[in-house]
Amino acid sequence: MKNTKTLLASAILAASFGAMQVHAADVPAGVKLAKEQVLVKGGEGEPATLDPQKIQGTPGSLRARDLFEGLYSEGKDGTLVPGVAKDYTVNKDNTVYTFNLRHDAKWSDGTPVTAEDFVYGFQRLVNPQTASVYSWYAALAGIKNAQNIIDGKDKVSSLGVKALDKYTFQVTLDHSVPYFVKMTLNSVLFPAPKKTIEKWGEAWTKPDHLVSNGAYKLDKWIVNEKMVLVRNHDYWNDKKTVINKVTVLPIKDASVEFSRYQAGDLDITSNQGIPTNRYKSLLKSTPKEVKVSPALATYYYDFNNQKPPFNDVRVRKALSYAIDRTIITKYVTGVGEIPAYSFTPPDVDGFKAKEPAYEKWTQAERNKKAQALLKEAGYDKSHPLSFNLLYNTDENHKKIAIAIASMWKTTLGVNAKLENQEWKTFLDTRNLGNFGVARDGWFGDYNEASTFLDLFKSTNTSNNAHYKSAAYDKLMAQAAKANDPAPFYQKAEDLAIDQDMAVAPIFQYATKRLLKTYVGGYKPNLEDYLYTRDMYIIAH
Repeated sequence: MKNTKTLLASAILAASFGAMQVHAADVPAGVKLAKEQVLVKGGEGEPATLDPQKIQGTPGSLRARDLFEGLYSEGKDGTLVPGVAKDYTVNKDNTVYTFNLRHDAKWSDGTPVTAEDFVYGFQRLVNPQTASVYSWYAALAGIKNAQNIIDGKDKVSSLGVKALDKYTFQVTLDHSVPYFVKMTLNSVLFPAPKKTIEKWGEAWTKPDHLVSNGAYKLDKWIVNEKMVLVRNHDYWNDKKTVINKVTVLPIKDASVEFSRYQAGDLDITSNQGIPTNRYKSLLKSTPKEVKVSPALATYYYDFNNQKPPFNDVRVRKALSYAIDRTIITKYVTGVGEIPAYSFTPPDVDGFKAKEPAYEKWTQAERNKKAQALLKEAGYDKSHPLSFNLLYNTDENHKKIAIAIASMWKTTLGVNAKLENQEWKTFLDTRNLGNFGVARDGWFGDYNEASTFLDLFKSTNTSNNAHYKSAAYDKLMAQAAKANDPAPFYQKAEDLAIDQDMAVAPIFQYATKRLLKTYVGGYKPNLEDYLYTRDMYIIAH
């Protein structure tokens, strides 16, 4: 990993020339724009909420990036692009970040976006009354007193955030976090409109009430049908925005989304929009519409580490070893995914996990070891292990589950009964730990290894595997304070995955979608943060 001095220099550089880079639709000279600037895109499932501090999962976050804006956004190559913050300064220890906010940033009701809105948003995240499943993120970011507040041991007002004046927002951390600004890209660290939230409570995100500060504002929300966003003319960079209306369709099924795209109902699909069985033919028939790029994300199965028999590491390892990841990525998904044996993706900045021991084996060797481990744990084909395999409703998740359940049956005699649930119900079931094995996936919130490895800390409410290890927690605490955390990250990865098999990594994602050739301004990045404000419709 880069040393602290290098990171600090990078941060200062980003802050100094960032003002020259802004998110906007950059229309090349000579391009003729369509008269109607309307975009229809796939939005995966129906979001559980649009509340930035409560968003969990892709459906909510992809809509939030059009409706809201934080201190910074992400550019095409992972660069930091100024949002509400014009620039920032940081002290030598990387513990005090001071953000200078632009004076022309406004909410959709015309009121200014101020430092107090960020103070309120950050405090809201950790306030136990908010009940955010992402509250841990503030502690992960190192914000002073965050964990104590989350645990109910300190007042919300003691959080390390303050408004030095109307347009100067300061964050104090309890330890050095050189990559803190990258962490502000997550919607949970967006500002929040205090008056609106206090007036309407949980209903503040309804179309008639929602106040947002992004390039768009909410016009209609017809659950399970569509969400319509229109331009927010109070947005500070509205004059550089081109698309006037965005309709987001909550299509959970990849094949349905593909059919609607082919029928002309969609201009751009979600990241699930290329069915595996269509990929090769699409590369031949419409290659310019196929967009595939690396993603900072891992697809994996959670084992409930606290629930028998999955509290037995032999069972967890047996099930993981028996998954033929090459078959999954080549024949089941087959759209650029990479077989995963470690949890942290290979493209993460500053750290590359070494190959775990079982990655070096042949699949036949893995299967043989899996059979021995499961028999040792008391299961074989005459005394089979049986459990439900939980996944959220989606055709691709179903195909993967069918394939893996078949591998387990053939290799180990395991009976895995497939159970699918709608997204909101699935989240509740998984969060409460009411499962044995469940589908999971993680897109990095920022480009650094801790965004993946912190998931397995005992205190992390997104630790869906319910993995608990004091040794692991200690390693991650040491990494958080180290100038070079890479050695600690490696030991943590080895412990959680190679030794304890807390989860079964299956593959590293690729971002894959279909895009009509008349849509300009598409800017993919590792974290799949897309902004409609960058796009435009070409005359066609």
